[in-house]
Amino acid sequence: MWVWLSGIILRNRRALLFLLGLVTIFMAYMASKVEMSYESAQLLPKKDSAYVDYQKFRELFGEEGNLIVVGVENPDFFKLDHFKEWHQLVGNLNDIDGVENLLSVSNAYNLIKNKEKRTFEVENIFPAEVKSQEELDSLSNVFQSLPFYRGLLYNTENDFYLLAITVNKDKMKSKKREELVKAIKNTCDDFSEETGLTLHFSGLPYIRVINSIKIKKEIYLFSALALLLCIITLFLFFRSFKAVLYPVIIVITGVIWAIGTMAIFGFKITLLTGMIPSLLIVIGIPNSIYMLNKYHNEYKQHGNNIKALQRVIIKIGNATFLTNLTTASGFATFVITNSEILRQFGIVAALNILTLFVLSLLLIPILFSFAQPPGERHIKHLESKLFKNIVLHLENISLNHRKVVYGAAIAVVLIGFYGITLIKSSGYMVDDIPESDIIYKDLKFFENQVDGLMPLEIIIDTKRPNGVMNLSVFRRMEKLEERLEKYDELSSSTSLLNILKFSKQAFYNGKERYYSLPNNQEKNFILSYATKSEEEENAGVSALHSFLDSSKQVTRINIRMHDVGTERMQELYDDFKMEVDSVFPPDKFDVTVTGSSVTFFKGTQYLVKNLFSSLTLAIFLISAFMAVMFYSWRMVVMSLIPNIVPLIFTAAIMGFIGIPIKASTILVFSIAFGISVDNTIHFLAKYRQELAVTGWNIRQSVKLALRETGVSMMYTFVVLFFGFGVYSVSNFGGTAALGILVSLTLLVAVSSNLILLPSLLIGLEKHTTTKSFHEPLLQIYDEEEDIELDELEIEGSSNKKDEQKG
Repeated sequence: MWVWLSGIILRNRRALLFLLGLVTIFMAYMASKVEMSYESAQLLPKKDSAYVDYQKFRELFGEEGNLIVVGVENPDFFKLDHFKEWHQLVGNLNDIDGVENLLSVSNAYNLIKNKEKRTFEVENIFPAEVKSQEELDSLSNVFQSLPFYRGLLYNTENDFYLLAITVNKDKMKSKKREELVKAIKNTCDDFSEETGLTLHFSGLPYIRVINSIKIKKEIYLFSALALLLCIITLFLFFRSFKAVLYPVIIVITGVIWAIGTMAIFGFKITLLTGMIPSLLIVIGIPNSIYMLNKYHNEYKQHGNNIKALQRVIIKIGNATFLTNLTTASGFATFVITNSEILRQFGIVAALNILTLFVLSLLLIPILFSFAQPPGERHIKHLESKLFKNIVLHLENISLNHRKVVYGAAIAVVLIGFYGITLIKSSGYMVDDIPESDIIYKDLKFFENQVDGLMPLEIIIDTKRPNGVMNLSVFRRMEKLEERLEKYDELSSSTSLLNILKFSKQAFYNGKERYYSLPNNQEKNFILSYATKSEEEENAGVSALHSFLDSSKQVTRINIRMHDVGTERMQELYDDFKMEVDSVFPPDKFDVTVTGSSVTFFKGTQYLVKNLFSSLTLAIFLISAFMAVMFYSWRMVVMSLIPNIVPLIFTAAIMGFIGIPIKASTILVFSIAFGISVDNTIHFLAKYRQELAVTGWNIRQSVKLALRETGVSMMYTFVVLFFGFGVYSVSNFGGTAALGILVSLTLLVAVSSNLILLPSLLIGLEKHTTTKSFHEPLLQIYDEEEDIELDELEIEGSSNKKDEQKG
C-alpha cells in the first residue's frame, strides 16, 4: 500500500498542493469565526444528581454567579469627604451599561412601618447629598443599628466595607462581558487614584473574565514560544533553511485546520482548547524530524532525491501513522469523561494530530521534490559526534550493564509505588491561579473579611404549598443556621429569616433589640405588612421572593464560604448533610445542598475518576495498536514496560513533592503515554527490519536500530521537552504543572526507550522476539527491497533526469 501511495503522492504533487491550499483557505475562513468561551466550564454530566439539583435551584431562584464584589479597608469611611467619594463611586458604577443593581453602605435602605397602609416602606438611610459631618454621624448610627447589614456590607473590627455589584447575566455570557468588567475596574481604579485607597475585587464573574483575558494572551504567547523553539531546534539540528521552513509551514497549516475544526463543530476557546495550537506545533514537529532524518539518510546512501523521498513514505509511513494514532488515542480517550470541556479538547486534539500526520506525509515529499537535493552541509548532522557518542554510550550500557539497568528500573518502580501512596486528590475553584496573583490575594482578603465568597445554597422543600410560612419551619431554619455558624469556613447565612428579623425590627420602630425571629403572634402581623409591601413592589421587602418560590413551598439559605479545596469540601458536605437531616427529617422535608461550591467539587471528583478510566482506555487502545503492528503479545508487554515506568516515576514525584491529583495534572499521564510510546514504535519497527537483514541476530539488530532511531529520538525529545516546558511560564498553576510534569515524564520515557528497551530485547532474546513478531499482521517495507524508479512518473515524466530536477 505504501509503495502505491508514494506513487500517488509524487505523481500528483501539484494537484495535491492545490487541494491542500483550498482546504486551508476554507479552514482559515472558519477559524476567523471561532469565539472565546464566556461561560464556566461544566464538569458534571447533565444526568448527574448534583447537576440536576443545581439546575433546579437556578430555575427557582435564578443565577447565583452574577455578583462582583469590591472591598476597601478605610478607618475614615464615615468622614464626610470619604463618604461622599464612596457615594460618587457607587453612582458612577450604577451608570455603567450592564450593572443592574448595587448594594453598599451609601445606598443601604431601612424599613419604616406605615401604620395607615399597614405596610413597610423603603427609605434610603443616606440621602443623595449629606451636608454635614453631624448629619453623617447621626445617619451612620442608624445604619449601624441594623444587624441585617453586619457581616454583609461591613466589618467594624477591620474597618472593612463592601460594595456588591449585580451584573447582567446575558452580558456575562457574551463577549461584552470583558467591556463590562473593564468599565467597572477602570471606574474603581479612578476612585483609587483620586483617594489613594486600595480597592479589592472578587466574585466568580470577575475571576472568570480576568482569567479568559489571560487565556487569550497565553494562546498567542505559547504558540509563538513553541514555534520559535521549533525553528531554533530544527536549524541547530539540520542547518538548512528548507528543513526549518517546510516543517513550520506544516504545523502552521495544522493549527489553522485545528481552529477551523473548532468552528465547524461549534466549539469555543477554553483554557484547554486554547492550548491546542501550541500542542500541535510541539507534537507535529517530530513527524518532520523522523521524515527528514530518513530522507537525509537515504539520500546519503544513494544520492537519488526522488528515491529518497519515495522511501521516506514507504519505510516509515506505517510506523509514523501508528505513532500519530497512539498519540491521538491518548487525547481521544478524554471523550469518555462526559465532561464537555474535556470532550471538546479530546475531539479537536485527536482529529488534528491525525491531520498533521497526513499533512506531513504529503507535504514533506512534495515540497522537497520541488527543492534542490540536500547538499553536503545539510546531511552533515548525520555525522554529529555528539549524538553518535551519546548513542554509543547508551549502546554500551544496554549491551554490557543490563543488570544495573534492570536494578535501576525495579528501584524506580518500587520507590514509585511508595510515592503514589502519598498522592492526595484535591482541587480549588481558583486552583490554577498562583498565590502571588492579585486575584488569589484579593480572594483571601475577602475570606478574611467576610468569611468567603464561594456560593453554597441549602434548598428546603416543605412538600406542601405555603409550608415555608410556618413558625416551626422558621425555627428549624434558625436552628440549622446556628449549627452552621460553628464552621470557620462559612460566612453568616442569609435567608428568609434575615428579612423577617429586619421586618420585626422595623415593626418595633427600628429598635435593635427586636432584631429576632417573630413569635407566632408577631409572625401574622409582620407577614401581613410584608405581604402588602411585596404586592406594592417595595424594593426592601420584595426581596422575599428571592428566598421563596411562588407557591411558598420552597425556600433557600444562602451561605458564602472559603475556597477550601475538594478534600475538605467533601468532609464539609458530609457534615452539612448530617446537620440538615438532624434538623429537617427526610420523611417530612426534601433538603438539598447545592451551589457552585458543591458542583465544582463534585465535578472535580467525577473528572478525576473518569480521567483514570481514560488513562486505562488509552493503555488498552495503544496496546491493541501495538498488537496489530507486531502481532505478538510478548512484544506488546515489552513495549509497554519502558512507557509505564515513566508514568510511575512521575506519579511518585507528585506524591513526594505534594502535587495533588486533579483535573489538570491527571491529563499528564494520558498525554505523555500517548507521545512516549511513539519512540518505542519507531525503535521496534526498525528493529524488526534489521532482524531480516541480520538473519535474526537480535544483538546486532538492536545495535543497528539504536544507532538509526536513537538520533531521531533525541531530536524529537529535545523538541517535546522544551515544547511542553514553555507551559511552565503559564499564569495558571494547572497549565504550568502540566507542562513541567509532561516534560519530566518524557525525559524519563526517552531514557527508558533508549536504555531499558534495548536491554530487555537483548537480555530476554528468544523469549520475546518470536516468529509472530518476525511475521507481523501489518507488513513494514523491507529495507533491502529496491524501488523501481522507472515505474514512478512525476507529472507525466518518466525520465530520471527530470525526477532528479524535481
